[in-house]
Amino acid sequence: MNTASNTAGDTTAVQVVQPSDSSPFINRWIRRIRYWPVVPIIIISALLIAAIFADQLTSFDPEKDDLISRNIPPVWQEGGTSKHLLGTDPLGRDMLTRIIHGARISLLIAAIVLSIGTAFGLLVGLIAGYLGGTFDEVLMRVVDFTFAVPFILVALVTVIVYGQSFALVIILLTIFSWNGVARQARAETLSLKTRDYVAASQVAGASIWRVMYRHVMPGLINTVIVVTTLRLGSLILTEASLSFLGVGIPPPTPAWGVMVAEGRNYIYTEWWISFFPGLAIMLTVLAFNFLGDWFRDRFDPRLRQLD
Repeated sequence: MNTASNTAGDTTAVQVVQPSDSSPFINRWIRRIRYWPVVPIIIISALLIAAIFADQLTSFDPEKDDLISRNIPPVWQEGGTSKHLLGTDPLGRDMLTRIIHGARISLLIAAIVLSIGTAFGLLVGLIAGYLGGTFDEVLMRVVDFTFAVPFILVALVTVIVYGQSFALVIILLTIFSWNGVARQARAETLSLKTRDYVAASQVAGASIWRVMYRHVMPGLINTVIVVTTLRLGSLILTEASLSFLGVGIPPPTPAWGVMVAEGRNYIYTEWWISFFPGLAIMLTVLAFNFLGDWFRDRFDPRLRQLD
């Protein structure tokens, strides 16, 4: 009896700890998701598709009013309809359509500002770090000045004087977006210019500009990629904040910040007007921040996680 009982107990124990056939497959995909930024890439890819094919993804006009269809709730809520999946705003405009077109506005502004700001900041940081002396002192004081200026206050005053416009938002964000890249590029340049291969090129008679372009700048690319990726989310959030305050993209352009501002007076009754644009802002910023953290871990050997 005891032997039979022990045998049965052992069999039961073996059956409990025996892994299923699907566990290796599941574990492999879990490791891949942890190693690669799968979720941020999915979110960013969806944003890019929405920005590029916004006109093909929806048949509604994001700026055209339809008062008959005003304040329709989302499809899963009572009174909702499948024609407007995320509902409509107080002017009857389809929320999903405006969010999709808002992705185009946000990514377009971020791309233009980052392209100009990153190029200028990289040049300033490279010159300040490599040449040093008076160049370094003057350029870094300019960088410190841009950090000290209250950006929101400058934006408010500028909009009062010149009025809201798409171009003005790009100009304001560009003026205050290059300083972080410049400071980081300078720090990396101070380290790179002491390397042996840079000294060898100087001994060989290479000019200052050739050394900076051919030997120092390539070493800054990884840093620039990380800083740029992290700045993307910050820029989108800043643009949304300006639009929310009424100093950014002018209505009826479907900017996410504008949509959040338009729904703040209806937050207790028509909550979806502010909720979905705010959710889009949050997911976008998180996706770019997570992607920037992943780039930093991949490019920095001290932080790289090896399987």
